[in-house]
Formats: sequence, structure tokens, C-alpha cells
Amino acid sequence: MAGTDADARDGGGYVVFRRVGDDQWCVVGDVGRRPGLTARAARVQAVKDACGGDMAAGVEYAVVPRSEWRVARQL
Repeated sequence: MAGTDADARDGGGYVVFRRVGDDQWCVVGDVGRRPGLTARAARVQAVKDACGGDMAAGVEYAVVPRSEWRVARQL
């Protein structure tokens, strides 16, 4: 999940998580942001891209900008 300066040029990306327990989350994937989409549509598309298709019904996902994920790991 290493980012580069290319993130800024290509629109960045997202880290996608899936809830696996009450307070537990699992990383599903790290995907690029699709240009031309609104922020909400881009997050929905990120989940679809990370899951390889449609989102599973009844599953809760969270999407964090890749840049925020890098900052969070610096603690």
C-alpha cells in the first residue's frame, strides 16, 4: 500500500475495508481513484473495484483516502 508522488497526479486512491466483527475491520484492497466521478461515486466504485465486482449485500464497507491511510500509519 505504498503511495508515490503519482498519487497526486493520477487522482490518488483509496484503501477499502470490510467489517468483520463488532469493532473489527479487514483490508479488502488498495485501489486507484477513477477520474471524473464525484467523491461519493468514487468511493462506491473503489469498493466495487476492490471486491472485483458488485458489493456484497448486507456487508458494511469503509473507504479511506490513501493519503489519510498513510498519515494514520505514521503514529
